Amino acid sequence: MTAEPDAMNELEGVVALAELIQYQPGAVVSRTIVKKPVGTVTAFAFDQGEGLSEHTAPFDALVILIEGEADISIAGVAHRVSAGQLLRLPAGRPHALKAVMRFKMLLVMIKA
Repeated sequence: MTAEPDAMNELEGVVALAELIQYQPGAVVSRTIVKKPVGTVTAFAFDQGEGLSEHTAPFDALVILIEGEADISIAGVAHRVSAGQLLRLPAGRPHALKAVMRFKMLLVMIKA
């Protein structure tokens, strides 16, 4: 996974979600937008066919698709998620992501 520069100090005013992060061929790119003790907001861009293998997180998270389409599984149950939709990833439940077509998303992790 490739990380873009931290955006916390760069964002001012209105920002187009799709412009927060750019695709890179054959890669998953991430960019931290907000990082606080109570949670984070991270933008991701997945090239087609790329994904994240099954893993768990200790906190609830929301996946908000900005563009494209992804298959997201939670505890073995598959969900097809498209632009404009969101899906909650419950704390402690295994989940995985795969780009059906390239997609961009925001991941909002709530720690408190």
